[in-house]
Amino acid sequence: MNQLTPVVKKILIGNVTIFILHKLLPFDLIDILGLRYLASPQFEPYQIITHLFMHASVGHLFSNMFSLITFGPVLETRLSSKRFLLFYLMTGIGAALLYTGVLYLEIHQFEALYTDYLNFPTPQKFSFFMQKFPKMYNNYYPFICDFFQYSHDAGYIGKSKAIVAQLYHIKTGVPIVGASGAIFGILTAFAMLYPHTRLMLFLFPIPIKAKYFLILYGVYELYAGLANNPADNVAHFAHLGGIVFAYLFIKWYKGSGK
Repeated sequence: MNQLTPVVKKILIGNVTIFILHKLLPFDLIDILGLRYLASPQFEPYQIITHLFMHASVGHLFSNMFSLITFGPVLETRLSSKRFLLFYLMTGIGAALLYTGVLYLEIHQFEALYTDYLNFPTPQKFSFFMQKFPKMYNNYYPFICDFFQYSHDAGYIGKSKAIVAQLYHIKTGVPIVGASGAIFGILTAFAMLYPHTRLMLFLFPIPIKAKYFLILYGVYELYAGLANNPADNVAHFAHLGGIVFAYLFIKWYKGSGK
């Protein structure tokens, strides 16, 4: 493993410290530091930066920080500390902006379904709405079946509206956290600057050149993002944003002759 460089060390310490504080403090830091949907009343401009240092779980933190300390020092040495910090922030923020842009379009469509249901509730629409939340759909399956039998019952209609409203607020209110966009930026930069270096994954223990690794990963993220599986809570378009902004940065870096 490479010796930690100054900026990588500070980013690592910052992420670990904030994660520990998140576990120790009596309030939820994710609610404060996580990036909210841009139209949310809880959105604050500082969240565009702070969400990069907030992680939801030990596994989430470990995977990102492991990639940071594996590839980050090589890039910081190559780019310089000042340029590496700029690169890290640019890819992280760029990834978040792309993701929130896509999320805005998704929520706009979701909001139309939500409004339509409140105005014209039917069992068919309720079942369709609930299918966007597979776990909740299974939990409420008995209620859905009963609703089809008692479609004009005011009690069932009222309860279905309350469920739909709850899920709408969950969909629009979940904050985005993690450095994954910037980490994908780091992986992209490494693959562009050292394309023939062979990498090996834990779950795919066959050496593969960095450039091919990036292509395969990028194709997967694009596929998963377009598939938009409701059960998938990974921000694939944030990963793609990190790849895109890293590509632009490294192209600029190479073109500048620095």
